[in-house]
Amino acid sequence: LVKLQKIDTEAQKLESLLKEIPVRIGILDERLEKFMRTVEEDENLISELNKKYRTYESDVQLNLGMIQKSQEKLRSVKTNKEYQSSLKEIEDIKSKNSKIEDEMLEFLERIESAESELNERRDAYSKIVDETNQEKVSIEKDSDQCKQKLVELESDRNAVTDLLDSTILDTFYRVKAKQPDSVAIAEVKDAVCQGCNLNIPPQLYNELQHRNSLKNCPSCERIIYWEDHNKRSE
Repeated sequence: LVKLQKIDTEAQKLESLLKEIPVRIGILDERLEKFMRTVEEDENLISELNKKYRTYESDVQLNLGMIQKSQEKLRSVKTNKEYQSSLKEIEDIKSKNSKIEDEMLEFLERIESAESELNERRDAYSKIVDETNQEKVSIEKDSDQCKQKLVELESDRNAVTDLLDSTILDTFYRVKAKQPDSVAIAEVKDAVCQGCNLNIPPQLYNELQHRNSLKNCPSCERIIYWEDHNKRSE
C-alpha cells in the first residue's frame, strides 16, 4: 500500500505538470503576440508620420506654385498698391512654407528615430521568436518525458495492485477519496500520525507495531503504519 501510494502521488504530480503545459505554451504565445502588437504599433506610427510628411510636401509644392503665380502677377500690376499687395502675398506664402519646412524637419527626425526603434524592436522580436521556439521544444520534451513516465508508473501500479487483495484495495481507494490531498496512507512516528500531525492512542500505537492488520488514524482516518527505523538502519 505504501508503494502504491508513492506511485499514485508521483503520477498525480506528473499529471499536474501535463495540465500546466498548455498554460505554459499559452503564456509564451501571449508574450510573442504582445510583442508583435508593439511592432505593428511602431509600423503604424511610422506610416502616419510619412503620410503627414507627404502632406507637408504637397502643401509646400502648392505654395511654391502660388508664389510663382504671384511673381508673374507682379509684372502686370499697374499701381504701387497692387505691387505692395502682391509682395506681401508672396512673403506670407514664403513664411507659411518656412514654417511647414521646419515642421517637416521635425517630422524627419521623428521618422528617423521611430525607424531606428522599430529596427531594434524587430531584432528583439526575432530573438524572442527563437527563444520561444526553443522553450516550446523544451516543453514538448518535458511533456513526452511525463507521458513516458506515466506509462511506466501505470505498469508498476498494475504490478503492485495484482499483489493486493481486492478488499484492501477498496479500503485504500475509499480512504484516498476522502482525503483532500488524495493521500490514503501515512506513517506513524513516535505515536504521531504524519498525515495530520496528531497523536494516536497508546493502545492503537502498540497494536500498530504488531503489523498484522490495517489500522486507521482516529483523527484523519488515513490508513496508518509503523516502521522500525532502527531495525532498517541496522
